[in-house]
Parts: sequence; C-alpha cells; structure tokens
Amino acid sequence: MGYWKTKVLPTIKKVFENKGGVKKAEAAEACKTFDESKESYAKEFEEKKAEYQVKVVELYEASSAEIKTLIKERKLAALKKYSAAVHKFLEELAKIEFPGSKPVSEASSKYGPAYVSGPVFFVFEKVSTYIVTEEKVAEPTAPEPTPAKAEEETSSGKEKEIVIEEEKKEEVVEVKKEEEVVVVEEKKEEPEASCGEEKPKEEEAAPAAEPAKP
Repeated sequence: MGYWKTKVLPTIKKVFENKGGVKKAEAAEACKTFDESKESYAKEFEEKKAEYQVKVVELYEASSAEIKTLIKERKLAALKKYSAAVHKFLEELAKIEFPGSKPVSEASSKYGPAYVSGPVFFVFEKVSTYIVTEEKVAEPTAPEPTPAKAEEETSSGKEKEIVIEEEKKEEVVEVKKEEEVVVVEEKKEEPEASCGEEKPKEEEAAPAAEPAKP
C-alpha cells in the first residue's frame, strides 16, 4: 500500500499533468495561428455577409436555448458547461463554410471549446450580428390593454356621452326659451296695434253728435 501511494500514484499524476500541459500548449498554438488569420476571416465575413444570413439564422433558430444565450452573452463558464452543444454548433457552421468556423471546429474537437475560447467567441460574435439585426427588424407587438385600462376607457367614453347629452339638453332649453321670448314679444305688440286703430273711430263719431244741441 505504501509503495502504491509513494511510487505509482505520483507517476500517474505526473503523466496526466504532462498531458494536460501539452494539450494546453497545443491549444495555445492553435489560438495563435487562428489570430494570425483573423483579419482574413473578418474580411471574408464582411464580403459574404448577406450570403450566409438565411443559413445562419436557420441554424440559430434550430439550436438550444443555452447556445442562443451563449452567442449573445459570450462567457467562459457557459462555454465550459455546454461544450458538447458548442462543438455541435461549430460543426454545423463548418458545413455551410462560415468564415473561420472550420479551423475552430477542428481545434474544438481536438482540445475542447474551453481551450480555444478566443476563436470560438470570434465566430460567435460574427453569428450574433445576424441575430441582433433580426431582433431589431422584428416589429414590437402592441401591448394588450389591461382590465383596469379597459375600464378607464369605457368610463371615459360614458362620461363623454353624458356631457354631450347634457350639452344637447342645454341647447334645446335655450332654443325653447328664445321661442317663448319671441312669442311673448309678438303678443305684446298686438294690443298696441288694435288701440291705434280704435282711436280714429271715436274721433269720427264726436263731430256727428254736435248738431243735436239746442
């Protein structure tokens, strides 16, 4: 038992550490090679951006919620957690020959996405430009009125109807009052006219009675 702990376990641990160190070194070299070609990938992307739009959006829509979140919010912890889904998405991008996706997919398969996070996030950043554009183009849906707002609108409509009805009633009353005033004035004018006609008759009758005196 003492031999196992003192000799065998340290040897195994050292072998794994060496393998891990070699893996990290190779992954770092792959990242360096990718960085040297990053400008050419970016240029190719800008030149053929419109050509990839439909295919990239289809891949994005078909991907899991975790990948969609990772494309928008590129975090190393999530990259490590969903490494299998990340690698699968990179393979799909490589099939449509998306700029930079093929070498990143190969490095991800060999070392794991977490060891080549820089190149992976570069590709995901380019993919996200399509997604942001799609979300901006989508028209916002009008919010449905809440019950409280609907009640307010209904009550305000009723109040407007009541005000209009009251205004109409006031107008009718005013018109009636004006008509009554006009009728009263006409009635007042009629007696004056009859009095004016009767006075000349009395004056005519007065001279005819004068010869009867002795």
